[in-house]
Amino acid sequence: MVESVADSVSDVSIGDAVYALTSFCRDGAAAEYVAVHAADLAPKPKTIDHMQAAAVPLSALTVWQAFFDYAQLAPGQRVLIHGAAGGVGSFAVQIARWHGAYVVGTASAENRDFLLRLGANEVIDYRHVPFEQAVREVDVVLDTIGGETRERSWQALKPTGILVSLPGPIPESEGPAHGKRGVFFIVQPNREQLGKIAALIDSGAIRPVIAETIPLAKARQAFERGVAGHTRGKLVLAVDKP
Repeated sequence: MVESVADSVSDVSIGDAVYALTSFCRDGAAAEYVAVHAADLAPKPKTIDHMQAAAVPLSALTVWQAFFDYAQLAPGQRVLIHGAAGGVGSFAVQIARWHGAYVVGTASAENRDFLLRLGANEVIDYRHVPFEQAVREVDVVLDTIGGETRERSWQALKPTGILVSLPGPIPESEGPAHGKRGVFFIVQPNREQLGKIAALIDSGAIRPVIAETIPLAKARQAFERGVAGHTRGKLVLAVDKP
């Protein structure tokens, strides 16, 4: 909710229900109040509350930009999503399926039914099945894990496909060694894309998945848990209003 605006701001008003990805150049997103560029604010989806909306911008924008800005995902293509049950992965499954892609996710066995309900066509239990043997000729790999998982992913990728790495840059020689393309990027705030994501949420095409809501006072524990991984969906920090 917008509490105040600068004199030069004309397209956002006090009291507006908004959501946004704050710039990584600023600190303070895990706080009761944060200063945000007005140009980064988009109207909050109408069908979810503020707590649910907080789970959307970082993960959903990451997926949107990975699929559409970098991979140019097209309907009918095959997508392999690593960490499919996580905060980014759960949005990736839904957005890829909405766009008409064939979706394969890697996850633990206990997340299989959950991912099938989200829209995955196949779920590979990475603990027991080498994914690079179970799936081949995919057009896009969305890697949320990195390391050995990224290195093995080239085997699953079409020669004309692309691997999008989220955890970190791909070594310069790695893609060419396999004769394939790879890209790493850092998500950017984008009001227009958030508007499209809000429309998908309000239409029922996608939804945020929240693993747990944690009080702001326990932000450190929440971040430590997030870094450890293996959560189903997003962790959300709750601000108690007086």
